[in-house]
Amino acid sequence: MTSLPRLYSGMQPSADSLHLGNYIGALLQWKDLQSTHDAFFSVVDMHAITVAQDPAELREKTRRTAAQYIAAGIDPSASTLYVQSHVAAHAQLQWVLATITGYGEAARMTQFKDKSAKQGADATSVGLFTYPVLMAADILLYDAEVVPVGDDQRQHVELTRDLAERFNSRFGETFVVPQTLTLKESARIYDLQNPSSKMSKSADSGSGIVWLLDEPDATRKKIMRAVTDTDGVVSFDREGKPGISNLLSIYGALSGRSIQSIELEYEGKGYGDFKKGLVEVVVGALGPVRERALELLADPAELDRILAHNAARADEVAEATLAKVYDKVGFLRRVR
Repeated sequence: MTSLPRLYSGMQPSADSLHLGNYIGALLQWKDLQSTHDAFFSVVDMHAITVAQDPAELREKTRRTAAQYIAAGIDPSASTLYVQSHVAAHAQLQWVLATITGYGEAARMTQFKDKSAKQGADATSVGLFTYPVLMAADILLYDAEVVPVGDDQRQHVELTRDLAERFNSRFGETFVVPQTLTLKESARIYDLQNPSSKMSKSADSGSGIVWLLDEPDATRKKIMRAVTDTDGVVSFDREGKPGISNLLSIYGALSGRSIQSIELEYEGKGYGDFKKGLVEVVVGALGPVRERALELLADPAELDRILAHNAARADEVAEATLAKVYDKVGFLRRVR
């Protein structure tokens, strides 16, 4: 039995490839956290179907996402890396939690309000409305003490905390109330063509997104065409120079160097020289990740075996939590 604090996090398989923002903003930090925590990392395919998905494509995206987790350094023998839908308790606990979630609480979730306003009522599913409750179930099933998230998910973790405390108050101590572990601000990566917006799988155009599975030449072209500014000075100023500041953040995160040392190296040099150096850093960092991911995807049976083995580990923990919950709410135990 491990004495390390428990951690849970996950990402949706909503694209053929994860991107540089996922890699720097989440995966590199997860890689470090798995040595200090009992980590559960999920490919949250159940969350993905809150919007229409092609079934065959969803299965492929799920494998590709899992392969990229491993390729980026998530060790399935050190962490529990599994597919959300492989553990039935996620949906079962979500229903119980939904019965103690107020309609107003769910309606106030910022992501739901934004997405439903954009899509319109007729195109917005009940699944999208209850998405945060499923996320709460994801976290609470594993007694997660910490949840590493970006700012856009903090509200959902706050709801998770409220539901855990409400259930514990009503039925007795059952859930661990998780803490938010805010990911490093310096790890937030922005779109190369629109540096005022986070790099996102849902962007209108892929021209500003560096995908982990991109060919090196495609990565080079995107970086060389990245938006900068007119003064030609390689210096960090998030408000005044968002484009070059974003590129400096990428350079620093992947090289392990300070922004100041990079600025000094390119003092008196133009953006062309800087971008050429950045290409070498990015391609050098992502090349082994891409190679390992493609290697894993070339043997889907072995990848499925790894995921099944990890799902069995996740299932054991999740079922124990669900059994406690079912007992607390008064469900009749099934005689076997």
